[in-house]
Amino acid sequence: MKRKSSNRWGRFGLFFVLVCAIVGLTAGTSMKLWKSIPLGLDLQGGFDLLYQIEATPDHPLTKDGIQAALQAVELRVDNLGVSSPVIELENGNQIRVELAGQFDQQSYEQIIGRQAKLEFYGQAKQDPKTGKWAPLPNEKPLATGADLKSNSHWATDQFGQNVVTLEFKDPGLWQQITKQYLNKPIYVFLDGNLLTDPVIQQIMSDGKSEISGGDLNTPEKCTALAQELNAGALPYPLHLISSTSVGPSLGFASLKATMWAGLAAIILIFLFMLVLYRLAGLIADLALVAYLYLVLVTFSGLHVVLTLPGLAALVLGVGMAVDANIITYERIKDEMRNGKSLQSSILSGNKRALRTIVDSNVTTFIAGAVMYWFGQADIRGFAISLMLSIVISMLTAVLLARAMLLLFVKSNLVNRPWWYGIGKGVVQK
Repeated sequence: MKRKSSNRWGRFGLFFVLVCAIVGLTAGTSMKLWKSIPLGLDLQGGFDLLYQIEATPDHPLTKDGIQAALQAVELRVDNLGVSSPVIELENGNQIRVELAGQFDQQSYEQIIGRQAKLEFYGQAKQDPKTGKWAPLPNEKPLATGADLKSNSHWATDQFGQNVVTLEFKDPGLWQQITKQYLNKPIYVFLDGNLLTDPVIQQIMSDGKSEISGGDLNTPEKCTALAQELNAGALPYPLHLISSTSVGPSLGFASLKATMWAGLAAIILIFLFMLVLYRLAGLIADLALVAYLYLVLVTFSGLHVVLTLPGLAALVLGVGMAVDANIITYERIKDEMRNGKSLQSSILSGNKRALRTIVDSNVTTFIAGAVMYWFGQADIRGFAISLMLSIVISMLTAVLLARAMLLLFVKSNLVNRPWWYGIGKGVVQK
């Protein structure tokens, strides 16, 4: 008798520890985790840019070139220090950039979309009609931005003038150029426009130099050019198709409305489970709390950007997790009606329900994978949230809820079927 009593209280003690762990972790760290999850521009404001990758007569679009353009844009956004940007290729030849937060939109548009093709020429001429300088026909550049290290930055020279520092990967190349054009001008073009034409005063053997003049009259413009050069020139020109701005107040209103709607849905689900399944419903609710907490942990750890569709997917995931519990509990009821004991019914009911739950979740996961593969922007965000929710709900609804229910039932503290949502008149063996 003592051994049975010891086992009973031991199982209940383990059940109680699980309950305390779920409630304690959720109450103690949920807000910290929530604040660590980056929000999309539809929830905190920001702007959305869509660029068209354009071919040139001498440079048709290729798959590798498009990928190079995408990587160059990613490098530029990284150099800007934007947290959790969304950069995606759309329709085969378009690049969408979503930046959440408050920035100088016009400046960022220019930094991200400018080709930043830097070229050094030994000869150039000026068009008398337009006053525009251009390299001589068939003239090859002495060097390009591709010959530079990715360490350019804004600085001031000895006269206090704003400059952009340059350093060549091969110091010998710059030494050869400065030796060849000593006391002669070098013409530096940026995206086909003359940036500066300094006269070489000395041979430079360390590969370091500076450029100034033109529009480089402020620290901000020098810094922007340095960032573009560090990221590398775009292989194709980018044409800005659309630029959409979402204000912080609108994003906050969307987040607030969605959170209230989600909270109302979760409360109703919790009450439904309690009324219909009583103590079993309470255990299912605890598993749902664990589900929501693990979702926060996963999103925070993977740095998933949360958007409005993503929030909708999380609420949908709650419904799917509850659905798994309902299927299991109804199977348990069926076993009890067949005259099995409570413990036997729980074991058999879980086993019978598992295949149905797995089939349902697998088909939904496949649908999410298809949406991610073929979808774009918000659709992909919804798909990621949905797939993560399915995996986590399987862990909590199938494994955790089942383990907690078995522990509580085996403790034999409450053995009336009514407390597990089973009606009167059921006879246990």
